[in-house]
Amino acid sequence: SPSCSIFFAVEVKVELTLLDKEKEVDLMSLNGKASPFSECRPNGSLGHCSDEDTMTLRPQRKHRDYIEASVCHVKDIENGQMREVDLGAGRALLIKEHGEFFAMGHKCPHYGAPLVKGVLSKGHVRCPWHGACFNITTGDIEDFPGLDSLPTFQVRVEKEKVIIRANKQALQTQRRSKAMSKCSAVINSSTGFSHILIIGSGPAGLVCAETLRQEGFTDRIVMCTMDKHLPYDRPKLSKVVSVDVKTRTVTFRDGFKMEYRKLFIATGSRPKPLSYKGKDVGNVFHLRTPEDANSIATLASSKNAVIVGTSFIGMEVAAALTDKAHSVSVIGIEAVPFRKALGEKVGKALMKLKEVVLKSGKVLRADVCVIGIGESVPATAFLKQSGVHMDSKGFIPVNKTMQTNIDGVFAGGDMVTYPLALRSNKKVNIPHWQMAHVHGRVAALSMMGKASDTKTVPYFWTAMFGKSIRYAGYGDGFDDVVIQGDLDELKFVAFYTKSEEVVAVASVNYDPIVSRVAEVFGAGKTIRKHFPWFACQCKVTLQTSFQY
Repeated sequence: SPSCSIFFAVEVKVELTLLDKEKEVDLMSLNGKASPFSECRPNGSLGHCSDEDTMTLRPQRKHRDYIEASVCHVKDIENGQMREVDLGAGRALLIKEHGEFFAMGHKCPHYGAPLVKGVLSKGHVRCPWHGACFNITTGDIEDFPGLDSLPTFQVRVEKEKVIIRANKQALQTQRRSKAMSKCSAVINSSTGFSHILIIGSGPAGLVCAETLRQEGFTDRIVMCTMDKHLPYDRPKLSKVVSVDVKTRTVTFRDGFKMEYRKLFIATGSRPKPLSYKGKDVGNVFHLRTPEDANSIATLASSKNAVIVGTSFIGMEVAAALTDKAHSVSVIGIEAVPFRKALGEKVGKALMKLKEVVLKSGKVLRADVCVIGIGESVPATAFLKQSGVHMDSKGFIPVNKTMQTNIDGVFAGGDMVTYPLALRSNKKVNIPHWQMAHVHGRVAALSMMGKASDTKTVPYFWTAMFGKSIRYAGYGDGFDDVVIQGDLDELKFVAFYTKSEEVVAVASVNYDPIVSRVAEVFGAGKTIRKHFPWFACQCKVTLQTSFQY
């Protein structure tokens, strides 16, 4: 993260300061109604200004850096509609809401999903694939996953024609990084103090650090990790021995101590120990790091692979190896994968392996073995004597601002239980990548006195055998699954209900239904069985009827 120190807590202490990178921000990205380019609208901490105003902010851009094109007639697009338009040098997403036109990048910067197939609602667009939300006025990311925002472009109407003026580079990159403050603190690796100390370099820790800089925090931030890589997508337990909340000091295994003013704990989880013979053999893996993934792929090439566990990660690995390995065998306790999370009908539909081995006593030849049982425990053992409250399973309860029971100590990610607004603020643990992003942002804002809370809708996805599964909501304890579509053809939507209420939804090849339902959940509305509502709200034809 720019302007953030990374402290790798391995055998040797190293402190790395990442230098600020110039962020390419299109200062002339105005979304307008029918006016020329003179009106200014905010975009994050900077501004979207007219061509004349930018002369005082930065060197004037050359005219050839921009392209201007008439993209449609004003009557070609109705309120509440989106259209992907071609400007010659690239494409943009044109939006009309409440009589105003807006233009922005047309691809989600997370995985490149076409946003025109997403959901437009109340000033933002939700990605059809993974649920990220972007403000249509500023392009700023408002809900995760992902880190980047979208570029926005100037729009005007002349002689009933909608005209877009856009920066050519922004049309090509289709992403924008928010401006970040520079660190004003003197960096010294021997200094045992940090204004904010982040333990863990997963998505929660990364987003926390980035949000602090985006919000103007200029004091020292130190992130400690035992990972060999800069933050990518998974937290890993640092070699932290103890935390003393009274003296606000963290002690590392090598004896080094660091004081803090605010502490964010995001150490994630670790695989639940599994007792078996041969766990120290070199070809047995828990998939935790890029090195693990590379080793598995190399060893499995044209060889026999055995996957232990029918969890999401186990089945994802199995699916990924089917076109690489000579054979793939999966060992599971249950006959149907994902039954607890997705139900038996959906689990059976997704079970595409040639062979699933369930009976004990059979010996399978394994050139490479991957343990993917899906059970994990919070990596919080180092906090046992700290005074930070943990429940019987080792999870850290936090409030809606991600603060623990200790003032100045925050936590987020896989190892916390937090109040879920969707379930009447019930304390839950949701180990989703998307939720870890949200926790990091909420914690950062809370540290800066800009209290926010976690109102986001949990959104999960997985891909296997060429099919993508989307899931939104919190379906723990569902008592019925209503299926619409064709399970055999893997084109369906599943509604998970508890009593008369829909609590979650999953789909395969039914985009953007999951994002549409997430919008309903996000609005605080309840979806109930037996009354027609999808025909108008989801814009798809469903035999099953619900009401919200």
